[in-house]
Amino acid sequence: MLGGLAARLRELPPSCGPVRPVAVDGHAGSGKSTLTRRLAEELGGAPVLHLDDLACHAGFFDWTERLADGVVAPLGRGTSARFLGYDWERRSFSRPLSLPPDPVVLVEGVGAGRAAVRPVLSALLWLDVSPATAWERGRRRDGPGLAAFWDDWTAAERAHFAADPTRPFADLLVRQAPEGYALLPGPGGARTARRSHFG
Repeated sequence: MLGGLAARLRELPPSCGPVRPVAVDGHAGSGKSTLTRRLAEELGGAPVLHLDDLACHAGFFDWTERLADGVVAPLGRGTSARFLGYDWERRSFSRPLSLPPDPVVLVEGVGAGRAAVRPVLSALLWLDVSPATAWERGRRRDGPGLAAFWDDWTAAERAHFAADPTRPFADLLVRQAPEGYALLPGPGGARTARRSHFG
């Protein structure tokens, strides 16, 4: 299933210089990182931008300028993006990272399909897991030591998606199946000619 999706993504017109940025969005704990890793493998090792590298404690969703200046601008010129990623333990942007202008670049994280980002995306995928299920998985994964963080996070995520929802604009809904994933046309799949490939 993901092999077919990878082939379809490669055929899309580039939307950021020579690059086809593909967002993988969904609630925290929904399995975005796993889906993205598997899709990157199907794409032959496509580079992945994790939005956790651009977010920080001071503002979970205050990363749009860092994305635009540090990633979108250089990729749009066909050059590698070089930027400092956030260290969640040291609470500082101190991790040198780079992202090459490959044909497909995956952008993974909560809010990856927000309104400010959609104009440069070639495709928007939404991992279709309910917030209650996703957050319970995330809390179980991270353990009681991060309970306070999760309390802050879920409040921030609720506010973000209330003001700037992603799912209504998704080209594809991705649902976990007993074996692999099921792909369904998303609410926004036919919004433009280039996204009608997913309609």
